[in-house]
Amino acid sequence: MTVIDQMWSSHPQVDEGDTSELVRRCLEACVECAQVCTVCADACLGEEMVADLVGCIRLNSDCADICAATSTVLARQTQPDLAVVRAVLEACRTACAACAAECGSHADMHDHCRVCAESCRRCEQACTELLAAL
Repeated sequence: MTVIDQMWSSHPQVDEGDTSELVRRCLEACVECAQVCTVCADACLGEEMVADLVGCIRLNSDCADICAATSTVLARQTQPDLAVVRAVLEACRTACAACAAECGSHADMHDHCRVCAESCRRCEQACTELLAAL
């Protein structure tokens, strides 16, 4: 059991249902994606052809920030405003799709971009599934 699982199960406002599980999975995907995007941006900065990766670095940085903010909003389970939750999930899904496409275009040349694109796609999917359930 992860620490997030322990916190989730101990939170008095978490409803132990299918939606709760989707929220927890999305939160975890957002946390992972934020970290992966941060590492990918840094790895891009270390590449010899960094000038060709400026757009990728920018999208990685934007996606990391949006995923981090989304995970924070999802972690707050006491009296959530569903309109706000939906808005951050939509923003996260959009950022992840853009970042996955950009990193995917560099995946053959840079393995860190391949890994990042995969993480972004998982996060995008988790946001999509949660949005459908809300």
